[in-house]
Amino acid sequence: MTPDTVGPLSRPVAVERALKAGQEVVVEASPEEREALARDFGLPAIHSLVGRFRLAGSLHRLQVTGTVEAAIAQTCVVTLDPFDSTMREEVDVDFAAPDAFAGTAAEDAEIPDPIVNGRVDLGSLTAEFLALGLDPYPRKPGVAFEPPAGDAPETPFSRLKSLKDGA
Repeated sequence: MTPDTVGPLSRPVAVERALKAGQEVVVEASPEEREALARDFGLPAIHSLVGRFRLAGSLHRLQVTGTVEAAIAQTCVVTLDPFDSTMREEVDVDFAAPDAFAGTAAEDAEIPDPIVNGRVDLGSLTAEFLALGLDPYPRKPGVAFEPPAGDAPETPFSRLKSLKDGA
C-alpha cells in the first residue's frame, strides 16, 4: 500500500493484531470520504457507507468475510431524477503474502489479493465492494422505459423486410 494507490477511503489493518483480537472490524466512511467516493463513482450522494469484516487465517493466508452496506442517491437512467436507494454486498476475499506462491505451479494462476507489509486495507475493500454493488443502469422505483411512439426509423433491414413482404 503506497500513497499512490490509496483511494479516498483507506483503513489499513495490521493482520497480526486483527487476528489476535478476533473481533469484527468495522469501517465507517466519514462525510468527506463519502463525498469523495460519490464524486469518483458519479453518484449524487452517499448518505452512509459501512463495511463489517471478520478476518480468519494466518499472517500469510487470510480470509476476509463480511458485508458492505450503503445508503446512496443515484440518478435514474430513464427520468434523470435523483432517488435514494440502499445496497448490501457480501464480502468473501482471500489475501496472501506476495511471495506465498513464488516458485509453485500456482504462480501463474489467479492469486489472492496481496498482504502488504503485514497489512490489508479494509477501507479500499469497502470502496471496491460499494462499486461492485452499484447498479450500472439505476431506475427509480416504478419507472419503466417506454420507447418513443411513432414510426420506427428506416434501417437497411427494414428495407430488406419490405422487399421480402412485397415479393
